[in-house]
Amino acid sequence: MSDLTTLTIRFHPLHDDVAVPRRATEGSAGYDLAAYLRGGEARVATAGGVTPRPAAVSDGEWRVTLEPGERALIPLGFKAQLPSGFEAQVRPRSGTSFRKGLEIPNAPGTIDADFPDEWMVIVRNGTDAPMHITHGERIAQVVFARYAVLEWERAEVAVSTDRVGGFGST
Repeated sequence: MSDLTTLTIRFHPLHDDVAVPRRATEGSAGYDLAAYLRGGEARVATAGGVTPRPAAVSDGEWRVTLEPGERALIPLGFKAQLPSGFEAQVRPRSGTSFRKGLEIPNAPGTIDADFPDEWMVIVRNGTDAPMHITHGERIAQVVFARYAVLEWERAEVAVSTDRVGGFGST
């Protein structure tokens, strides 16, 4: 049995009703991330820059509508500080991507340990119809990963395999 140290993420809710992200099951790697739109807004990417789009109440729920192909930053309603040496990787939820067509265009998006502001998720409506993002809807997941800080050194790099001419991955 290994000696595991419990590491802690500092969670700062920006609203009284924001819940800590949770894993769906004991074996889940990802923690679900939910949109926080109550009284807020999304930031929609346009040809002229970024435009705020206020959430509106429809059918008793706060939501934002994205037109086909539109990209937006969706707020999560909290800030968090990760332990040193960790990053948060924001990824699509497979069910949401499959059933709804919601895309995370920069997946995995990285949130650094020293990022001080509200966490948000970049989403894209990957369908040919308007899409509603609803307050509290699970729109993405986050997986935490350790990383190493390495030094760069200017040096000659020799051919060490027969993989010359590729793209650097398999």
